[in-house]
Amino acid sequence: MTKTVNHWIGGKTVEGTSGQYGPVTDPATGAVTTQVALASAEEVDAAVAAAKTAYATWGTSSLAQRTTVLFRYRALLDAHRDDIAALITAEHGKVHSDALGEVARGLEIVELACGITTQLKGELSTQVSSRVDVSSIRQSLGVVAGITPFNFPAMVPMWMFPLAIACGNTFVLKPSEKDPSAANLLAELAAEAGLPDGVLNVVHGDKVAVDALLGHPDVAAVSFVGSTPIARYIHATASANGKRVQALGGAKNHMLVLPDADLDAAADAAVSAAYGSAGERCMAISAVVAVGAIGDELVAKIRERAEKIKIGPGNDPASEMGPLITAAHRDKVASYVTGAAAQGAEVVLDGTGHTVDGFEDGHWIGLSLLDKVSTDSDAYRDEIFGPVLCVLRVDTYEDGVALMNASPFGNGTAIFTRDGGAARRFQLEIEAGMVGVNVPIPVPVGYHSFGGWKDSLFGDHHIYGNDGVHFYTRGKVVTTRWPDPADAPAGVDLGFPRNH
Repeated sequence: MTKTVNHWIGGKTVEGTSGQYGPVTDPATGAVTTQVALASAEEVDAAVAAAKTAYATWGTSSLAQRTTVLFRYRALLDAHRDDIAALITAEHGKVHSDALGEVARGLEIVELACGITTQLKGELSTQVSSRVDVSSIRQSLGVVAGITPFNFPAMVPMWMFPLAIACGNTFVLKPSEKDPSAANLLAELAAEAGLPDGVLNVVHGDKVAVDALLGHPDVAAVSFVGSTPIARYIHATASANGKRVQALGGAKNHMLVLPDADLDAAADAAVSAAYGSAGERCMAISAVVAVGAIGDELVAKIRERAEKIKIGPGNDPASEMGPLITAAHRDKVASYVTGAAAQGAEVVLDGTGHTVDGFEDGHWIGLSLLDKVSTDSDAYRDEIFGPVLCVLRVDTYEDGVALMNASPFGNGTAIFTRDGGAARRFQLEIEAGMVGVNVPIPVPVGYHSFGGWKDSLFGDHHIYGNDGVHFYTRGKVVTTRWPDPADAPAGVDLGFPRNH
């Protein structure tokens, strides 16, 4: 019998009542293994109500209480790394090592949340005027929501709710309906750690659930990670409803390779950054910009490495890349490769016909490498979100930066060079939110913030780090004046000497 993934509301599993269910497939076999309940607006209301009730006490809880729970939670997540990773592999398809890496990056933000006592310290100025002090504090918002994508079903939720609840908020998570089980396990472990009922809730669903959250009067803020069109919609809709929004969108991340670069290191980086996690990540390098005469040698080195990547089921330790999330997504990714030659590209590697013996019905695609790609081609303009790497040729550093800055996206970028002066220019001149110097995927550590520019981010705040703390709190400034006790009215003596 097919397993059903239900909601987690008020500290317990709640069966779906909408009558609507979505299929969850094993990408390696193509078989439907699970169904997920899709929430109605009324079920979203119930989750928000549970969060609102819990906020009455959690919002005024001590920092010591919150961090005690978070430290226990961190220990439980660490103990269950393999369990979480196994669910990710079963429903997303990524290889187990990639899934473990995802859990580790999520744990960084849990660890940041454990230190929230330092992050929430305010400021004080004394004697700004005679006997007047001014202090600033940060306080929680109330009920906040997170809407997360399929490509990192554990990490991206952990980029949101641990910090939000550490700041004193309560949380409603709407994960991707394509791979929902990891989110439920994260919530169950939080309850085991002692998180009070209703502080963290999980509702599964589609656009009905999303719109219910965006319009709910008791939701104060919305965090989102996904494609640019949906990020734009989330930002516009939630903002129109008076909510604070951070909406992280899509990307077309470029890697600039200068003639002086270590080409072996650059090729290694390009392969891991373009094809890791089957290219299904917003920080994937999908465009390599080769400067000068190095293009042919660089492409040859990338091809040599790409041809050795072993593709197979994510639970096979020998596999280095797994399948794509759905058959429809696989077909869409393949269409960019099959149409590339007609738009002027040289197809160096075509992975569209790849299959895996014994798993013929899986959502397989091989690695594709397109050279001499033009900036007006579909393969360059669109976020493909699959294992397709485009190589573009330019004559100079200036040409490369101009090409990259013309992109509507500005998520992450990288430069490979031995020249510190060129790298310094690049990090100042490039229009992107995250920059790597000889680092292909510059995802910041937890105590810095993650976020792009231009069409890769809608809203003012990046996610996690200091920006995350500021997003999940609001500032308050208190101006205080106390009379000197020596000025007390006659007849009241507090033992202070008279000063006049």
